[in-house]
Amino acid sequence: MSAPERLPEADNGLLRFLTCGSVDDGKSTLIGRLLYDTKAILADTLRAIERSSQKRGLDAVDLSLLTDGLAAEREQGITIDVAYRYFSTGRRKYIIADAPGHEQYTRNMVTAASTADLAVILVDARKGVLVQKRRHSTIAHLVGIRHLVVAVNKMDLVGYDRKTFDFIRDEDLAFAAKVGIGDVRFIPISALAGDMIVARGARLDWYDGPTLLELLEGAPGAHADTANAGEAFRFPVQYVCRPQQAGDPALHDYRGFMGRVESGEIAVGDEVTVLPSGRTTRIKDIQVAGVSQPLAVAEQSATLLLADDIDVSRGDMIAKRDALPETRHAVRADLCWLSETPLDANRRYLIRHTTREARARLAGIDNRLNLDSLAREDAAGLVVNDIAQVSFRLAQPIFADTYAENRATGAFIVIDESTNDTVGAGMVIG
Repeated sequence: MSAPERLPEADNGLLRFLTCGSVDDGKSTLIGRLLYDTKAILADTLRAIERSSQKRGLDAVDLSLLTDGLAAEREQGITIDVAYRYFSTGRRKYIIADAPGHEQYTRNMVTAASTADLAVILVDARKGVLVQKRRHSTIAHLVGIRHLVVAVNKMDLVGYDRKTFDFIRDEDLAFAAKVGIGDVRFIPISALAGDMIVARGARLDWYDGPTLLELLEGAPGAHADTANAGEAFRFPVQYVCRPQQAGDPALHDYRGFMGRVESGEIAVGDEVTVLPSGRTTRIKDIQVAGVSQPLAVAEQSATLLLADDIDVSRGDMIAKRDALPETRHAVRADLCWLSETPLDANRRYLIRHTTREARARLAGIDNRLNLDSLAREDAAGLVVNDIAQVSFRLAQPIFADTYAENRATGAFIVIDESTNDTVGAGMVIG
């Protein structure tokens, strides 16, 4: 393990990360420890969990109560829903998603992982690498999380034994190589005692790597991996702004296209193409919060004004002329089925991709992923928590990249038209 990494001097931007693992591996306690040791807990919140801990007959504060917010979770002592928390260290802002560990709540874990830049996967040092840990690692890899941190927790219960940590690390490295996971880091911790979370502690002196917080402080954000490669500009139009203000001639011909820069960047004067029309024009102005600026970048909400009068509507895509997404009338994707109602090949569904919607029918199920053996198997249908490779035929085209190229424009959700429920989450593979 390398020497401790030096913390960055400046704000390193927002990092969204996920915690996951098997039941009772200590995910909620880990998040509570992070918040507690970084002094991100409000005084009244701390007093509330102190009272709850006392009612349980505990001598110390149960930090897991900071994230186990559902009544059912408090009764059972487990995490069912995905709990989100925000904190800041002064060097960086964080959004944490605490995913459930039970197998039947795999769909909740997929939801949390879809927006995460990094995953912290916990392993109980006493139990080693279990099937659920491998399942979560595979899903995190499948949904495009490029950076995994395996935190070997409860080291205090194995006497902070280095051989235990080394055995788990070597076993999991072999699994990661088999699955194709490239960037994975290992760190021994005790979430309960606080060792190697924010402070190093005195009982893991054989480990000379960074603490968990140091790893998080230095981790790349959402677009850092692709920035140097020239991430393609994608701007799904969300709203067409045509202000009607009597007596103001400056607003008479105003037509701005509002949305969020999902990836890449755009500058005034850049040549762009609007899909599906295929019409080409240039960017006349870029406005953010009503103020003109020369540039808009990824994850920034903006209003674009075009040099030519082109018909543009919600659901259209604005992209640079020399780097267009593919126009797809059919899509092949990895699909996670989220609904208790099985996928019905005879029903029509609605696919929502960025700001565009298209009616769709299932064209076929190529295979289903067995999350225990990691083998691809034939499947006639899908039930809740299944992950499979499927194909859809679309009544209207969508403008999608593959998920490996662009997580924002390579993802979609499947909606049941009769109930308006979200029943599936897809990642385009072809």
